[in-house]
Amino acid sequence: MSGRRDTRNAQDAGGGEDGEGPVPGGGPVPGPQAAGPVPGVPELRRRLAAFAAARGWEPYHTPKNLAAALSVEASELLEIFQWLTPEQSAGVMADQEAAFRVEDEVADVLSYLLQFCEVLDIDPLTALAAKIERNETRFPPAAGPAAPAR
Repeated sequence: MSGRRDTRNAQDAGGGEDGEGPVPGGGPVPGPQAAGPVPGVPELRRRLAAFAAARGWEPYHTPKNLAAALSVEASELLEIFQWLTPEQSAGVMADQEAAFRVEDEVADVLSYLLQFCEVLDIDPLTALAAKIERNETRFPPAAGPAAPAR
């Protein structure tokens, strides 16, 4: 992370970057702590829309702005892995602080993706299912056990 205080319209309702979250004195919060059962995609989309509406953010949640925010958050996720070896990256979740950062950035990426889908009325699961079907047709499995990776 950059060491700066996160001043964007955070979706986590209480945290910024670099452990400036809801723990007194800063520091990372141990793992995601959902209260009760984890809601499905429609409920998460509704909650994100209500969160933005309650703060008057809808005028800023244009497809362009949300796509840009999604790109920034994906870059912040990439930053965690930037200089790691393949072996280090595979073990990143074994470190509590790194795992928290990864989960936090994944949540930011998903948050902006769901908001983007909400604004453009895209069902992300339907879009994903259609994409998988197209890829299965485009990239049929190669014959034999030594098939090249794609």
